Amino acid sequence: MLTIEEAFRKFKSRLELNDREQQNASKRHTEVREHIRSRFTIADDFLTGSYRRHTKTKPLKDIDIFFVLADSQRAEYRDKAPSVVLQDFHNALVDKYGDAAVSKQGRSVCVDFGVVVDADDNTDYRVVSVDVVPAFTAGSDYEIPNVDTGKWMKTNPKIHAEKATQANKNYDGEWKGLVRMAKYWNNNPGHGTEKPVKPSFLIEVMALQVLHGGWGGRFDYEMQALFSTLADRITDEWSDPAGLGSPISNGMDAARKQRARDLLVAASQQASGAIDLVRKGRTGDALKAWRNLFGPKFPLT
Repeated sequence: MLTIEEAFRKFKSRLELNDREQQNASKRHTEVREHIRSRFTIADDFLTGSYRRHTKTKPLKDIDIFFVLADSQRAEYRDKAPSVVLQDFHNALVDKYGDAAVSKQGRSVCVDFGVVVDADDNTDYRVVSVDVVPAFTAGSDYEIPNVDTGKWMKTNPKIHAEKATQANKNYDGEWKGLVRMAKYWNNNPGHGTEKPVKPSFLIEVMALQVLHGGWGGRFDYEMQALFSTLADRITDEWSDPAGLGSPISNGMDAARKQRARDLLVAASQQASGAIDLVRKGRTGDALKAWRNLFGPKFPLT
């Protein structure tokens, strides 16, 4: 039987992208980048988001691709409503992938590749979707469309990546693994049709502050404490780590925050119960409790 430490190490490994997944992700984002470059004048494009920060969890969805439009495109897009550029990006992607596969979002356009996720959260090593984000430079930062406000908003994903890298270093290389585990819990379909914490990036933003003091040496204790602290702090306002955009927590109203708090409290209590089972010598039951909490990627053997 696995020890709890061995199970968490295996769980952590299962949430990391393997070579086949990396290859498929590279193939997909490369073909999207080439298509967008053929339709727009692009000064630069690069990967952003949790995929770039290595905090993306399974199944592999919503790889963010940042497209920095050339200055020659400013008159056509930057001086107009954000919906204009998103509509044009949407239309360009529909031409390649079809209308059913492409959808507009508040700040990006999503391309769904029609990959089926099985009961064990496997996708046959394929990426499910990518998110295409139009942008312009704004000094050393960037501006992206925000349909929710009807304005362009400043952001800097490179600062987000730097902060995540530093946090991981401060936590003996375990910070990103803990964040992936928390995000995987957030994806558990047992929560219903809506994730407790939205966007998932909010978990990462909170973890920049609430995971402090250094790695304690035990995944079970760290996760129990993380769930507890997230529950205590979920109703706070959480600013953009780059200090530019609107608060990341703005995506949740009071009712959603209360629901998230309730589910995080329950997760903390479940984690405490699993830890207690080990104290009683019931490791097999503890493994089942952790699997029930997280989902099918948590191993029993």
